[in-house]
Amino acid sequence: MNNKTIAFIGTGVMGTSIVRHLLNASYEVHIFTRTAEKAQLLIEEGAVWHDTAAAASENADIIFTMVGYPSDVEEVYFGETGIFKTAKSHAIVVDMTTSQPTLAKKIRAFAKEKEIDSLDAPVSGGDVGAKNGTLSIMVGGEKDVFEKMKPIFDVFGQNIVYQGEAGAGQHTKMCNQIAIATNMIGVAEALVYGKKAGLDLETVLKSIEAGAAGSWSLSNLGPRMMKGDQAPGFYIKHFLKDMRIALEEAEQMGIHLPGLELAKKMYDELSAQGFDDNGTQSLIAYYN
Repeated sequence: MNNKTIAFIGTGVMGTSIVRHLLNASYEVHIFTRTAEKAQLLIEEGAVWHDTAAAASENADIIFTMVGYPSDVEEVYFGETGIFKTAKSHAIVVDMTTSQPTLAKKIRAFAKEKEIDSLDAPVSGGDVGAKNGTLSIMVGGEKDVFEKMKPIFDVFGQNIVYQGEAGAGQHTKMCNQIAIATNMIGVAEALVYGKKAGLDLETVLKSIEAGAAGSWSLSNLGPRMMKGDQAPGFYIKHFLKDMRIALEEAEQMGIHLPGLELAKKMYDELSAQGFDDNGTQSLIAYYN
């Protein structure tokens, strides 16, 4: 068994696959998720479930968090049963939630007082990347801590890049989400146009995904749009959270992002229609 004990807080769509990769790499993994039943398969595969984040983190050398919203991040780190109540000195905390750069800096400052290292390391690649162990990981924090963590990131990631000081990983993820937001509009409108023109969309995809129009969203989410598959690789409600953060950060920097504003408006309309728990590819429903 690898000699580092890992805690993983938040075993959702992506977290479950990451934990599975860590277990397969022979790490001892302790987990916390609000509902034990949702983690049952991981427990059967060897993960140890705890009823609080504090309990899961108590003896861990490395503590990953991957939860929903900045408020959830605040709770699992600073709450009464949070990580900082029990995390030992010289542990490393790694927040993989897409969250606020300012919160990443707050975690770093508090962790430093407790002689704990921290990284913000949001990911991209969705459920497919998590399952295949090919996630892109954008890391902020101290460079030497990143170097210590790199072998573990390699277990479930492929494109792992150090971005700079605390908060830089989160800022990079905002760049990622901004690029995706407007690209999703393009993917949906291309398919709507192709269908209306009477084309075979699978044949269309063969041509355009290999050219200048190619993108991860086109190749991975385009087929889901074509099949009417709205299952979440990434929830609309979480994408809306990311777009809100990006727009707030942009406003603070004095930047106007009309493309992002349009994408958020479209997803807001889907949210109002009850699509929050659907995948982001459900944008195609906007055109129905």
